[in-house]
Amino acid sequence: MKISVIGAGGWGTALAVLLFKNGHEVSLWEYDQNYCEELIKFRENRIYLPSINIPDEIFITNNLNEAIFGKNIIVLAIPAQYLRSALSKINCSDVRNSIILNVAKGIEKNSLLTMSGVIKDVFRDISEDQIATLSGPSHAEEVARKIPTAVVVASKSIKTATAIQSVFINSYFRVYSSTDIIGVELGGSIKNVIAIGAGIIDGANFGDNTKAAILTRGVAEISRLGIKLGAKPETFGGLSGIGDLIVTCMSKHSRNRYVGEQIGKGKKLKEILSSMKMVAEGVDTAVSVNNLAKKYDAEMPICSEVYKVLFEDKDPIKATFDLMTRDMKPEIYW
Repeated sequence: MKISVIGAGGWGTALAVLLFKNGHEVSLWEYDQNYCEELIKFRENRIYLPSINIPDEIFITNNLNEAIFGKNIIVLAIPAQYLRSALSKINCSDVRNSIILNVAKGIEKNSLLTMSGVIKDVFRDISEDQIATLSGPSHAEEVARKIPTAVVVASKSIKTATAIQSVFINSYFRVYSSTDIIGVELGGSIKNVIAIGAGIIDGANFGDNTKAAILTRGVAEISRLGIKLGAKPETFGGLSGIGDLIVTCMSKHSRNRYVGEQIGKGKKLKEILSSMKMVAEGVDTAVSVNNLAKKYDAEMPICSEVYKVLFEDKDPIKATFDLMTRDMKPEIYW
């Protein structure tokens, strides 16, 4: 297959290398001309994925039209809030015969659309059956080192989902298929907000009990909103739900958990973000989720408190106290 990966961050680079090793013809697009030249010169993503060799056969380019022309699959590895801008530079006619696979995890702030929704909104002549999303517990740092990983690919079309499945799957990267694209997208997006909360727990020196509580009730919140938006509840018990939530809340690689941890230690959001090279999707997604919860009348107390800590300067200890002292309720899962 001829495949183009749009976005040369850590995840885009890891997937480009994986796809090449699976036997495909791969192009990798980097938006910054200077960094593109560095990638070509050193065949290594020194900022986002150091020590991983990018094979010479992978074509690296800064020319977007050159990257996408004549490709069977276009993999979008662009941070969620920048996806629309990147897509607006592509002529719909150039991707009319391509499968478009999103691998970012986020919800656009202004429109409150998932990434498949953004793709449909920009490429209005593209069939929904051509759009897919890949998600699950999959840190680029581990995939690049062939650490056994399992993910899920979802599309309205099972034919599209299984086509992507066969392209990506190998002995260390297991891919499952699904037709619940909205559920897979929401699970992968909202877990980043919960992960910021989990990081706050770490930074504030709470314990394992606290983190277990936030993970478990976090799944309930993700499910609650997801079902209102048409997702299948069982999706949130799978790889793109609880699986991705676990890894993002627990891992040293998680940028969102890191943001929360620094806040729990007393740092301010602006200071934290200015020191980071990579994007923590959960920060912007917290805004989107807060607005979606209000729009669909979904009770999401953890996400609400994370939002208040991030954007209303609420003290994390007070936020935890307010969560713990809410009215008594039965345990329900959505």
